[in-house]
Amino acid sequence: MPQLSPLAPAAFPAMPAVAGVRFAATACGIKPGVASDLLLVDLVPGTTVAGVLTRSLTASPPVHWCRRALAGGRARGLVVNSGNANAFTGPAGTAAVETTAAEAARLMGCAAEEVFVASTGVIGEPLPTERIVAALPGLAGALAPGDWEAAARAIMTTDTYPKGAAARAAIDGLPVAVAGIAKGSGMIAPDMATMLAFLFTDAALPADVLEDLLGAAVDRSFHCITVDGDTSTSDTVLLFATGAGEGHAEPAAADDPRLEGLRAALESVCLDLAQQVVRDGEGAQKFVAIAVSGAATDAAARRIGLAVANSPLVKTAIAGSDANWGRIVMAVGKAGEAIDPERLTIGVGGVRITEAGGRADGYDEAPVAVHMAGRDIEIAIDVGVGEGSATVWTCDLTHGYIDINADYRT
Repeated sequence: MPQLSPLAPAAFPAMPAVAGVRFAATACGIKPGVASDLLLVDLVPGTTVAGVLTRSLTASPPVHWCRRALAGGRARGLVVNSGNANAFTGPAGTAAVETTAAEAARLMGCAAEEVFVASTGVIGEPLPTERIVAALPGLAGALAPGDWEAAARAIMTTDTYPKGAAARAAIDGLPVAVAGIAKGSGMIAPDMATMLAFLFTDAALPADVLEDLLGAAVDRSFHCITVDGDTSTSDTVLLFATGAGEGHAEPAAADDPRLEGLRAALESVCLDLAQQVVRDGEGAQKFVAIAVSGAATDAAARRIGLAVANSPLVKTAIAGSDANWGRIVMAVGKAGEAIDPERLTIGVGGVRITEAGGRADGYDEAPVAVHMAGRDIEIAIDVGVGEGSATVWTCDLTHGYIDINADYRT
């Protein structure tokens, strides 16, 4: 296991069991030397599902399978393996997904299309499907509710800690729970999702409502993070609603006012998980929040923020605690979005650095240098052309990132 990220939370959070969800995890030998590399999730009949999947043109067979299965809007199971991405594996990769789903469906007594499959790990290596199939019956017999940490550990690759988050809300005065797990550390530049994240609620919600809720939550969380600018072949976020809670009336539309609390809870869980992914960025020593305002649109603000967040020059300056604000100016300019250079302002750690097209009068670098030496870095940028705003999150770029990825397969 890699050394624990210095940005890791103190402990895995306390998370409630979600009615209608059971887990089991084991080591089936895909990823040597780990306690678990295979997760099975059982969902009660009637569970609805929505998903957000990578738009990578080299997306993996599991992503293609999930995309087709989402059309049915129903789920009974989820199988996730780590250590092998089953991506760019040709017809054998497709057959591996079909075999896995068929065996899980046999054990659960459902159609194969109701079993969702995800894989993460090395790209281009054949998946030893026989190990998964051999392990599934034992997992089916060990299913139990509530062990979120074990589930989160089973899907880790270069992660240094398991990632979980939960929140509570109410519909019609009745309590509902939202909980989720995620994995991700490198190859993080979301294009419709980020690595793997699985979210669960005991609310009763139709699939089209779930889709709207999830899309909005992902847009403000997973779509606003980056570690290294690389989009995975396996990016998958799935949201399951079991309807096994306390029996509220089912909302017909995502804009139903009764869903306000659930919407906030879902976004809170997604944002927590997304930021945990950044805090576990490969080799990361610093967590960076970049708030952009004054852009033409919110989307433009996010693109400017991501241009800064993905700049190797900005990220290495942050790694070295170097208050080199000129690199931020460069990254804003390369984003291709409308800005007013005469009104562009940049601040770090609450200290205004630029104004009126140049360095601010009386600028003192000393407090900025102190801020840059910390673990949590705050950058504020106003580009002076409109009302659009967004915040994105990233980490620094250290030699640790090179070490992890140079030795990833060895």
